[in-house]
Amino acid sequence: MTNENNIRRKTLDAYSHTSIDESSIRYDGWRIVAVCFLLATFGWGLGFYGQSVYVAELQRLHGWPTSLISSGTTFFYLFGAALVAFVSEAIKAFGPRNCLIAGTFAMAAAAISIGQVREPWQLYLANAVLAFGWAGTSLGIITNTLGLWFDNKRGMAISLALNGASFGGIAGVPLLIAGIGYFGFSGAMMASAAVMVALMVPVILLLVGRPPLHLSMSGLDAADAPSPTRIRARAFRDIGFLSVSSAFALVLFAQVGFIVHLIAFLDSVIGRQQAAIAVALLTAMAVVGRVMFSFVIDRMNQRLASSLSFVSQAVALLIVINVHHDYALIAACALFGFSVGNLITLPALIVQREFDPRSFGVLVSLITAINQITYAFGPGVVGLLRDLSGSYTLPFYGCIGVELTAAVLIMVRGRGPSRVQ
Repeated sequence: MTNENNIRRKTLDAYSHTSIDESSIRYDGWRIVAVCFLLATFGWGLGFYGQSVYVAELQRLHGWPTSLISSGTTFFYLFGAALVAFVSEAIKAFGPRNCLIAGTFAMAAAAISIGQVREPWQLYLANAVLAFGWAGTSLGIITNTLGLWFDNKRGMAISLALNGASFGGIAGVPLLIAGIGYFGFSGAMMASAAVMVALMVPVILLLVGRPPLHLSMSGLDAADAPSPTRIRARAFRDIGFLSVSSAFALVLFAQVGFIVHLIAFLDSVIGRQQAAIAVALLTAMAVVGRVMFSFVIDRMNQRLASSLSFVSQAVALLIVINVHHDYALIAACALFGFSVGNLITLPALIVQREFDPRSFGVLVSLITAINQITYAFGPGVVGLLRDLSGSYTLPFYGCIGVELTAAVLIMVRGRGPSRVQ
């Protein structure tokens, strides 16, 4: 048995007084999954997918260059990544309930601020507030929160909760656009903020209490847990951690870059209506893939599953580039989408399996921050290569190369079990 498993076993034996059946439908942890699903819906709807709406509306209202507005989006991703890296410490200091409520209020304040933007400098200020909201409603805080309630079923819990991210894109964005048509941009953003606060705050207060492992983990932390600074320093010298963080950073760089430019590419090949169908199917398949994997992901070789997912996306990209037929392109988008959802779930599960459990929150937050910093540049690099080459062939082949490189890199484990402590 590895050192990490010994630590987890001793921790539970020393401090847990009752056995916890995480597979039971009555287990309180599944209520936390529901809370995180709702949080992800708002977080991705207003923070991630909402960016495309903000760019279009601010350009329409103020006539600002797209590059100016897009630079605000890049600033949002980069500043948000810096904040996400410290989510674990925030939860440890203030507790999951307070952090989730703070994230809700920050996202609501950001929505209102974006609706009130009148000058370019205000856009950057609003995106700074949005970065705080994103840190408090997205992947880092969701995985850290669920990690307090789940161990054996953590993969399933995270997978199910993050379906809210896809739902935020499927339902949230159309509702936001409809609200803008009815209330105007400012009114729609205020309405979105009001709905989020009115729904999330009572739900969090009612359902999020003290996690079952709170006493055991805090007892271990007080005794001999390493500091977050030490964990991060050792992580950057650990081959196992570097292979995971760099592989997923590369893949998400390619994935986000491809998806942002997908409609622009498909529009000229199969038309706007068919392009919309392809993108919708891609998003739907992300949900299907995440749900299907949730039942087996805790028992899989997660590095191998990651590698195969990267290869499947590369194959889909190869079809997109070379086969300009409606059904083939739509099928390729479905193939690409099948692994999209799992690529934000798998890093946390690899960390859980291979590293000291006391390092879980810090390492997951660190990987999330690294990924976000990297994929922030994906759309810009793909766009630049498209402009230089005159087509999407070169940048999409570049994405294939990145995906295949990551598929090899993720299989590098280092010399032995990783023990970042």
